[in-house]
Amino acid sequence: MKTLKLFTAILFLSFLGLTSCQDEIDNENGQNPNTNSANSETANNLERSSMYDGSFDDFLDGMSCSSILLPVTATINNTEITIVSESQYNLVLNILGEFTNDEDSIEFQFPLSVKLSNYTEVQIANQTEYDALMNACEQAEQNAEDAINCLDIDFPITILTYNLNIEQTGSVVIESEKQLYTYMNNFGNDEKFAINYPITATLNGDTIVEITSDIDLKAQITECLATDELKEEAEEKANTLESILVDGAFKVESFVTAGVDTANDYANYSIDFANDLTCLAKHTVNATIDDVQGTYAVTSELEVFLNLTFSGNATFELLNNTWEVTSYSESSISLQSTTNAAITLVLAQI
Repeated sequence: MKTLKLFTAILFLSFLGLTSCQDEIDNENGQNPNTNSANSETANNLERSSMYDGSFDDFLDGMSCSSILLPVTATINNTEITIVSESQYNLVLNILGEFTNDEDSIEFQFPLSVKLSNYTEVQIANQTEYDALMNACEQAEQNAEDAINCLDIDFPITILTYNLNIEQTGSVVIESEKQLYTYMNNFGNDEKFAINYPITATLNGDTIVEITSDIDLKAQITECLATDELKEEAEEKANTLESILVDGAFKVESFVTAGVDTANDYANYSIDFANDLTCLAKHTVNATIDDVQGTYAVTSELEVFLNLTFSGNATFELLNNTWEVTSYSESSISLQSTTNAAITLVLAQI
């Protein structure tokens, strides 16, 4: 028990204890560019933005505070697989995505090694130590002490240094996230710093912005974190929608195109969505009429989307589209075409 407590403490310190004192954030916000200290808000923003990003394998380890170092062997939904390179991640994703409403399980073979958000590597001996790692990550996230992964600073950048009398003492060129994290983590309390603005950064993986001050940096981080939260909410809604689709049978209640509702063309059909991402439209009146085969996919960005693809039936092929989900409940799903807002579809549960 003493060993476990010591291990947990080490892991927690790996996330939090090496990040300089972040509990006492000052209120300068960069209005005077030379007043940033080791425990300033700007120092905190820079350090969190430069932490190691372990989110790329969250589908495997379930936490963004670290990533699993390969090779690793795991049993995924009763299938054992040894992952020796990132090119094999698709094998894992294919197993996890085979069914939409099953309970996925991943059991690792120990020991395994992970890379933490402070760039250190730690060996995990057993499931208990792995659970302690997850708990430390959850606590870091709750305390807003985890990595900020939505803002990627474009390097190189220059940091100007000052003594406590606000006299410039030098400058340093930072070439990478790891170098920035190390620099900020080791920044002393007997000096101050300023970023040589402007700098550029990429938000949420696709938007390049110019940042002109500490206040601007804070605003961009606030914006990208809000976008991240919207993406997470959309992902949760997508999972809920998948469950609704699989658990019920549906009919076309409304299909409006060119101002005309053609729902009557589908009045005698029910649509079943299977948990293997296939769907089947059956004629409920005449059993001799062939079923209509199709596939579907629920995805999300800031919104939730339902992609429908039917084949072999011209009437149902008119429903082939990537639809934005405008509203949904267990009884009704309202959709709007992503290419023509005037085209709408409503599926009602039977």
